[in-house]
Amino acid sequence: MNIQNAQQEVDNWIKNHGVRYFNELTNMAQLTEEVGEVARIIARRYGEQSEKESDKDKDLGEELADVLFVVLCLANQTGIDLQEAFEKRMDKKTKRDHDRHHNNKKLK
Repeated sequence: MNIQNAQQEVDNWIKNHGVRYFNELTNMAQLTEEVGEVARIIARRYGEQSEKESDKDKDLGEELADVLFVVLCLANQTGIDLQEAFEKRMDKKTKRDHDRHHNNKKLK
């Protein structure tokens, strides 16, 4: 599935199950909440904090998918073609960062 298809799938889900999009500020708050859940899992599972028993069943993939869902919602409701934006960003990063990363002694 490409990003355009994912945006369409989210839009269809909103129309069939979600009634309407939450406003942009609400979705921004939701995105922050979802990113926080991802951060909590990463910090406790891969960082130095111990993982609480209640967090051990949390699925990182599902939490990342929650982040993606809200990002797709925000793109839809603000008229962003995320496929196009992503391709443009990857092209820019490729041209800008290729040599920089290859020449970074910290990455060797």
